[in-house]
Amino acid sequence: MFAIVSQAEIFAARLMISSKPLWIGPYELPSPFVLAPMAGITDAPFRRICRRFGAGMTTSEMTTADTSLWQTPKSRHRLDLDLDAEPVAVQIAGSEPRQLAIAAHACVERGAQIIDINMGCPAKKVLKRLAGSALLRDEKLVAEILTAVVAAVDVPVTLKFRTGWDREHRNAVQIGKIAEDAGIQSLAIHGRTREDRYQGDAEYETIARVKESVGIPVIANGDITTVKKSLEVLRLTNADGLMIGRGAQGRPWIFRELRAALDTTAETTSLDKNELRDIMLGHLSELHRFYGETTGVRVARKHLTWYCENLENADAFRHQVVRVDSASEQLRLTKQYFLGIDQSGTEKKQEKRTQFQDQQEASL
Repeated sequence: MFAIVSQAEIFAARLMISSKPLWIGPYELPSPFVLAPMAGITDAPFRRICRRFGAGMTTSEMTTADTSLWQTPKSRHRLDLDLDAEPVAVQIAGSEPRQLAIAAHACVERGAQIIDINMGCPAKKVLKRLAGSALLRDEKLVAEILTAVVAAVDVPVTLKFRTGWDREHRNAVQIGKIAEDAGIQSLAIHGRTREDRYQGDAEYETIARVKESVGIPVIANGDITTVKKSLEVLRLTNADGLMIGRGAQGRPWIFRELRAALDTTAETTSLDKNELRDIMLGHLSELHRFYGETTGVRVARKHLTWYCENLENADAFRHQVVRVDSASEQLRLTKQYFLGIDQSGTEKKQEKRTQFQDQQEASL
């Protein structure tokens, strides 16, 4: 449980963030709150929405370093880069230094301005290839991979990883030092081990120790789902930024909420019925266009499920909308839902969060 955030803590968080802008190599991010790359979720349409709401950086979905597989439909979609948004960041995963170096160089040729290496994914199919968080067991190989990739490209290379392989082997501090020595420009650390996967609560003490041990930016990740939690994590870790993953699912406007909590001059964060409707309809249309109708409708179902978690009286709507097979029906049912609700019933969880934020602001 987290204690009520005091006005002193809010002020301290504001001061900390405003006094140290987040730089990755030559790029100053417009916000210290960035979107976590999530396979199957943070595709180009979702990244655009998160940037619209103020995400300081969005990174492509994790892509295999095996370039021979880049012609599959899945890889082509994952390598659809945001060339209109600087910096263009791409995440790659693998376990062979030369292969990762070649993949990084190929990504730069496609327009990538930042290469992110994944050493945090706990998925079994990734671990079987000794990639993702499996690499944390072999610090020598970690050093070889990072050195090879940094030498292969002339853009910043970053690293995303976990606190360790398991709770008895939390080696994030050592990995952080290895990364800095290899020329890595920033670290994003998820506050769980590989063994934890997404179970239990994230812990931030290890992230704080990494921050104390390195001179490059450290971005904290894990269970950051509310404004209140973000302030607590900033206080506990002294991190340079926060990486939002599951907290943005069905709620991409969380980035606007976070910025408003730390900047009294930022725009209002409250959503009315019409804005929420337009967000959902726009997202659906983009997914249908990006993937084509058949795949787009299928991909949209999980996003609709997440949006419904924030909607009032949405059980019947969710039951229907995730079962239809056409783009037109997904759009029609979504419009119909919003026609049937009152202006006052736009979004229950958002309302609670806004009330909390208003109370905090009023106390200053």
